[in-house]
Amino acid sequence: MNMKKVLAGILSASLVLTLAACSGGSGTTSASGGEASAEAGTGEAAPAASKSDDNTVVVYSAYTLEFLDPLIEEFEKETGVKVDLIAAGTGELLKRIESETNNPLGDILFAGTVSTVTPQMELFEDYVSPNEEFVLSDEFKNSEKCITRATLMPSVLMVNTNLIGDIEINGYEDLLNPALKGKIAAANPAQTASGWEHLVNMLYAMGGGDTDEAWDYVTKFCENLDGKLLNSSSAVYKGVADGEYTVGLTYETGGADYVVAGAPVKLVYMEEGVIFRGTNVCIVKNAPHMENAQKFVDFLTGKEAQTMMVTELNNRGIRNDLPDSPILKPYNEVKVLQAEESVAIENKKNWCDKFTDIYTSVS
Repeated sequence: MNMKKVLAGILSASLVLTLAACSGGSGTTSASGGEASAEAGTGEAAPAASKSDDNTVVVYSAYTLEFLDPLIEEFEKETGVKVDLIAAGTGELLKRIESETNNPLGDILFAGTVSTVTPQMELFEDYVSPNEEFVLSDEFKNSEKCITRATLMPSVLMVNTNLIGDIEINGYEDLLNPALKGKIAAANPAQTASGWEHLVNMLYAMGGGDTDEAWDYVTKFCENLDGKLLNSSSAVYKGVADGEYTVGLTYETGGADYVVAGAPVKLVYMEEGVIFRGTNVCIVKNAPHMENAQKFVDFLTGKEAQTMMVTELNNRGIRNDLPDSPILKPYNEVKVLQAEESVAIENKKNWCDKFTDIYTSVS
């Protein structure tokens, strides 16, 4: 694989996992050949989707084109249905779907984590795919009826192997090493989903949740950031790969793309425990191409597409009958932390505000 080509793709269309409440507009391009924004926040509005072609499914997605294009090509080949792709940030897409409530133009939202979508579940249609029987565990099943999990997205640490030297990094506790002060790339949990998921993971790994012990760790961690907090998910893994930071707190796929590209980085699954979150594929309420939308959900959660995600696209599928990834650590070899997502969703604003207060006070 050509490292320059892969890295260019990563930088031009990084997976956007911004929190819905914190995203603005971004420039986007329709159809699978266009470019997605690295983070929602600037630029013009996304182009209009067409609902005139009945043999179409309109997909709103925040994933990289490198990830989407092979899947779309296979879906079109298998079903004969044309995909009209609208690429933008998760937050922008949710706002767009909300604005189109009385006249839906999109059929599918393929973006974000459950905590991003749950507060706006009323925007989506109930549909339970027959593939639900193959989902890895009950916690990832579509219990809401309208939020199908398409992939698993664990939080990980990304280490620059050229810079780390003899410093040991096996988990969160190691990030308090004074030798790493100012050399840690972390995204703001109030502005990015990757930062938010790491905050939740950190609280449960270092203190069992919303406890004094957990927040004491957060305080020490913020002190070691030395006033450096990033405002996008992509800035974390780019910063580590480029040698600006020794270690970063990111999501698995963001780091894995660089590993495959041959960058001097490795992934570390926190020894204190890792929370796995599902990413979503949802059908828009009253979607204009409802039958094709259901076909798209079934395709993404089917064994062929899920196997492609694992073996070719550096991602982690949601099914229990998939081969191991050639680069990602097997699920059963990771210390998995259980944390009720509903608790995190309910406390998101409070926890983000508390993190901000702590970070500001020590910076």
